[in-house]
Amino acid sequence: MRRRDFIILLGGAAAAWPLAARPRQAERMRRIGVLMGYPEGDPQAQANITALLQGLQNLGWIEGRNVQIDYRWLAAIPTRLAPLQES
Repeated sequence: MRRRDFIILLGGAAAAWPLAARPRQAERMRRIGVLMGYPEGDPQAQANITALLQGLQNLGWIEGRNVQIDYRWLAAIPTRLAPLQES
């Protein structure tokens, strides 16, 4: 390899290095709110959450990686649940 070819090769590698070393942009975090009418420890509520997480995972949504899920339990605060039962 001639000296000129080596310098060109080295210069090309140095120019391409910052492009290859760039970190990937983080995927946008989505947020889902889940409002449950069950007490937090209820087995049916846990089964529903498991089914929700499985369905989301089948679609490529992984909790903590690309989706954040906020749970709220209405049954823990009966005064909030009463107006919903009257309608």
